Amino acid sequence: MNTKKILVLTGVALLVFFLVTQPQASAGIVTNIIGTIRDAAEAIVTFVSHVFAG
Repeated sequence: MNTKKILVLTGVALLVFFLVTQPQASAGIVTNIIGTIRDAAEAIVTFVSHVFAG
């Protein structure tokens, strides 16, 4: 087995363990990530609209 595959499997196992043992914390983290992505997308849209509006 190569090292990359072992690291990926270990990461997936830790993620599943965290999701099962801490579902509320996991949901909070996902909500924060989605909020950050939404904020970044809004900032990009605002930037692009200002570039092409003026």
